[in-house]
Amino acid sequence: MQKEIAKSDKSNMRTIKIAYAIMLLGCLFDFPYGYYQLVRSIGMILFGFLAFENFQKGNSTVGVVYLVLAVLFQPIAKISLGRTLWNILDVIIGIGLLVDASTNTTDTTDTTDKE
Repeated sequence: MQKEIAKSDKSNMRTIKIAYAIMLLGCLFDFPYGYYQLVRSIGMILFGFLAFENFQKGNSTVGVVYLVLAVLFQPIAKISLGRTLWNILDVIIGIGLLVDASTNTTDTTDTTDKE
């Protein structure tokens, strides 16, 4: 039962990463400023969660990367990089999330207890 929940959690996180990558790629288009604020807020929450999760698993290198991204995307004390640099970062991070979502697939082995 716990393995099924863990499998579902991995699938949900994969979906969230893909959805956020699409949002980041959407930043290449001309949307109202509120869209970019929403992307920053969601990014801070997502990357903060991913940092925490990786630190809990003992994967500190990836945790630090996600922590830096959480700080970069936080909407309170905005980091002004200019539209061109933000677009480059959005594409790189979006592609990174898509690669991460595709390589961290769920385990499909049969884990049922046989008594």
